Amino acid sequence: MNNIIYTLHDFLLHTESIVFIIMGISLLSMVGFWLFLTARDEDKNIQ
Repeated sequence: MNNIIYTLHDFLLHTESIVFIIMGISLLSMVGFWLFLTARDEDKNIQ
């Protein structure tokens, strides 16, 4: 880790970008899980 954070502003920008990445990944995984659950319900109704 050669990235040295000198100011509070640099630290906040770095943490905010990490939080946005985590939120995006969690949103995509929640949507994928929701589609997985609803697909199972549709298969159950067909039989």
